[in-house]
Amino acid sequence: MSVPNTDVRSLVATALPMPVPVDEYDGCPVTGLLRLLSDKWSMLVLVLLGRQPYRFNELHRAIGGISQRMLTRTLRGLESAGLVLREVHPTVPPSVEYRLTPLGQSLLGPLSGLADWAVGNEAALAAGRRRAGAAESSGPR
Repeated sequence: MSVPNTDVRSLVATALPMPVPVDEYDGCPVTGLLRLLSDKWSMLVLVLLGRQPYRFNELHRAIGGISQRMLTRTLRGLESAGLVLREVHPTVPPSVEYRLTPLGQSLLGPLSGLADWAVGNEAALAAGRRRAGAAESSGPR
């Protein structure tokens, strides 16, 4: 979390101050990454670019329901984080290609682990949501 805590080897082994100061939480590299990845399109864009480079319009066609504006914003966010490389080719008209950087490629393994966990625990997560929904509909606690 804070500068002294950035070399933590395991999230669950980290001793946290109580209460956790909001500035430490906001400044935590894990918090920042999860915020970046938790928007609607970032994970899908990373997965697609992990398979091959795409030109903008190819990527736009590959993602149903995303607007050009949102794809641009998503790519810019991933690029500013150092995960995606934007390469302009000097053609007429200019073409732009997007690919993962080595840092972006290195994120695919941990994302795959998270995805595998989510798929493996899908039923348990759905059951938890159903229990929580039933508890909310039964009134105040």
